[in-house]
This record gives sequence, C-alpha cells and structure tokens, in this order.
Amino acid sequence: MPLQFALCPGRMIGGSHPCFIIAEIGQNHQGDIQIAKKMIKMAKDCGADCAKFQKSELEFKFSKRALERPYNSKHSWGKTYGDHKRHLEFSHDQYRELKKYAEDIGIFLTASGMDEMAVEFLHELDVPFFKVASCDANNFPYLEKTAKKGRPMVISTGMQSMETIRRVYKTVKEHKQNFTLLQCTSAYPLDPKEVNLSVIKTFQEEFPDVPIGYSGHEQGIYITVAAVAMGAKVVERHVTLDKTWKGNDHEASLEPSELAELVRAIRLVETAMGSPVKQMLPCEKTCHDKVSLIHLG
Repeated sequence: MPLQFALCPGRMIGGSHPCFIIAEIGQNHQGDIQIAKKMIKMAKDCGADCAKFQKSELEFKFSKRALERPYNSKHSWGKTYGDHKRHLEFSHDQYRELKKYAEDIGIFLTASGMDEMAVEFLHELDVPFFKVASCDANNFPYLEKTAKKGRPMVISTGMQSMETIRRVYKTVKEHKQNFTLLQCTSAYPLDPKEVNLSVIKTFQEEFPDVPIGYSGHEQGIYITVAAVAMGAKVVERHVTLDKTWKGNDHEASLEPSELAELVRAIRLVETAMGSPVKQMLPCEKTCHDKVSLIHLG
C-alpha cells in the first residue's frame, strides 16, 4: 500500500484519500499581485486544493551576465532578461500578502523554490510543502538541502531518466519520508504521444512506499483524468485567466471553466473506482429479479 501522509495540515494524500489537485499559477499572473489574487480565488472556486507559484531569488540564481543579456522574445516583459524576470517576480512581502489571502479564503498556497535561497524564504514563509520543479530534479545538493528542512515534498520528474529518479528517491528518502513523485514531460503544450502515462505504473512498481502523481502540460483535461484513474494521488496543471495572454505557459494552461470541469471529472472518477471486489450489488436486485422471473417463466 502506498504511503499515506499529510501533505498539508489536515489534508492526507495516498491510499484511498482524494487526489490532491494543484493549480499551478506559476508566473501566469503577469507580475500583477491583483491578478495573482484573482487566480488564487479562481483556483479555490474551481475546487483545487492548492494554488502554486514559482519563487526565485534572481541575483542568487542567475549570473550578472545572464540578467543583463538582451531579451527580445515576444513574451518579454523587459529589454533584458533581468528586467523580464524582475517584472514577474513578487517580493517577500508580496508573497506574505498572497499567503495570507489564500489562508483567508481557505486554500493552501505554496511555490516551487527555483533556487536554494528561494527555498530558504519559502521555509520561513511556512509553506505546507516544497514543490521541486523538473529542472531541479537532478540537482542533488538542492534536493538534499530541501529534504533536510523537514517539510513534505512534491517532485516533478520531467527531463529525467529512470536511473536519475532512482537516485532522487534514494537521496530524498535518506532525509524525508513524506514525498511524492510526479510523472511529467517538460514540453509546452505537450503532444499526447509524449505524455507516457504508463510511467505512473512504472513508478508505482518501483517505489511502492511513495504516492505517485502526474504533472501535465497537455491541452484539455482527459489525460489528467486518466492519470487519476491509473492511481495518481497528486495532479498539477497550469492555470490561466486567459490563454491568449503574453507568456510561454498560457497556451498549455487551463482556463477557469476547464479547471472546474477537471475537478468535477476527477471526483466523479474517484467515486466510480469503487471496490475491487466483484459481487452482485443491491442496486442490481431489480434487474436480477426481473431476469429471474423471465427464466422461471
């Protein structure tokens, strides 16, 4: 039986507990804290369990040269890469404001710590769990330092080999029992042929004491619902208020109506999974009695 644990205070994952649904806001807030609050409220209204952001300490994560290079993308928010990233980065005080807002409306809030200093800040912010982005899944010093903080961890596995994931499991397990691995393919938007939901089963067999989940970048909701039917205990999907907005992630994100439908579909599938025991059910009695009468006749 997969390990069960509290990913957030009072919210268990694994076993027969409902799938934990993360609405990944990322940087789809356009650098506007009011839009960020609207997105947190949207995630709550749609039935998601958690709203998630991405936190970087830019001067620590990037070299001066990287920040000063010209950034001419159609998605750019500034002349240089640094200007672009600064526009999309909330301050520590703004994160405190967002966390309080999330608490006030009753939804969990966390962020991917995109570097070790960001993890330090998120630990101070008292997030319920750390999210490890796929780009850091093979950063073993980062994983070890994060695991030693003692909080639950959700680890995406995009761009990694099975050999690397075995090492991730071993590294984190030495310091932290409560973590989950998410099957993920890092492409935006993701072609269904590249999703490889079957890796969920591979992970379940290889790591039977860890809840397995799915982080999707495909369009639509069907594949994520299928992941839950395959036993995903955590799912993460990018969300947006408008897919046409500037930014790389919007196209592969779910708008509010899609997120709400995803949550409804997941809860319906969970109900339908039912029992593995095959037996005649009380709801079948009417049909059974009718057929029996025909046969008797």
